[in-house]
Amino acid sequence: MSIVRMKEAQGPQSGGGMDREVASRKLGTKAKIGLGAGGLVILLALFWYFMPAGNSQTVEASRLTISTVTQGRFDDFLPLRAQVQPSLTIYLDAVQGGRVERVLVEDGAMVTQGQLLAELSNSDLQLNVLARQTEVTQQINSMRSQELALNQTRLANERARIEADLATQTARRQYEMQRPLAERGFVSGRTFADSRDTYEANRRRSEVLRRQQADDERLQSSQLAQLRASASGLNQSLDIARRSLDSLNLRAPVSGQLTSFNIQIGQSLNRGERLGQIDSAGRNKLRAQVDEFYLNRVSEGLTADAEVAGRTYRMRVSKIYPQVRNGTFEIDLQFVSAEPRDLQRGQTVQLRMTLGASSQARLVPNGAFYNDTGGSWIFVVSPDGRSAVRRQVRLGRRNADFIEVLEGLEPGERVITSPYTGFQERDRLSLSGQ
Repeated sequence: MSIVRMKEAQGPQSGGGMDREVASRKLGTKAKIGLGAGGLVILLALFWYFMPAGNSQTVEASRLTISTVTQGRFDDFLPLRAQVQPSLTIYLDAVQGGRVERVLVEDGAMVTQGQLLAELSNSDLQLNVLARQTEVTQQINSMRSQELALNQTRLANERARIEADLATQTARRQYEMQRPLAERGFVSGRTFADSRDTYEANRRRSEVLRRQQADDERLQSSQLAQLRASASGLNQSLDIARRSLDSLNLRAPVSGQLTSFNIQIGQSLNRGERLGQIDSAGRNKLRAQVDEFYLNRVSEGLTADAEVAGRTYRMRVSKIYPQVRNGTFEIDLQFVSAEPRDLQRGQTVQLRMTLGASSQARLVPNGAFYNDTGGSWIFVVSPDGRSAVRRQVRLGRRNADFIEVLEGLEPGERVITSPYTGFQERDRLSLSGQ
């Protein structure tokens, strides 16, 4: 029988003998640098992709008005607001200064032509007019005396010529009677020679008087014409002086409604001072302000429709004021037929002025962008709605609702029609919030 010897049991062993040291696998320095560089490249690429371009700007889409280009009918009209004004206004000015003695009408009253409105007094003017009247009267009387003296001279010359002609005829008859007798010896030669000399002297005297009378007549006629012209001028001067005195009585130059007439008794008025005005009664016009964009399109004779008390009245452009103030100019419109009865001065009336015939066109809604671009360019929104790009366009006519597109846009495209304040100089917009 064999005997097996067992080893003696040893004390308990620790679990440390079962643990193994595992070697750690760390990245190398080159690998770390490569990964870091790759991540940086990715970040730069993302930043570059999402970063706005140098001439672009990010804008909240909710702040903008985006409209669609359409194809439709364009009505070439212009809505206007006009004010009622009298067709004819005559201003009342003080021709001569003075003190108000009487006021016979009140402001707003209807007056007729020639009606007395007020009376003024001016003692200095009255004295000056009286003195002027006396002076003119004296000058006229003096000229009348000169005219009478010239007429008397003319009559005296006429009488002298008649007497000279009579003496010449008498001497000629005696000379002709004595000539045959002297040839036969019945009349002495001395007597016949005296008769002949008397006849010749009277004949020459008559000729001299005729020439003198003709010269005097020519000079007297010229002088009389000058005197009559001077007398007419003095009479006109006297009439002016009298009218100056009569101008202290203020009268209505035309019939109509008296307005802005607020003078008081005892008030002193200066010469040329504005006292009021008279507006034509029942004759009114409309004055409207038009944007300067339409200055070359508005002409006299264009028609418009005015809406007054639910009725439409046809108007016609009668006058254009080309002076542009604050971006607008003014026009006057007259009623083609009978005007409304209840129009009041200063009342506002809505107008619709026709500029041309209706036609089919590409249309973009009218918006404030036009004032910023002048119609030469517009921001066009991309199909995905995330950006908008500046595009050159050519726009034509416009009305209150639409603008006619001539070039640069197609139906279905979307554009920004709200104001371009803050990004007028940009070429591209990034639209956030889409």
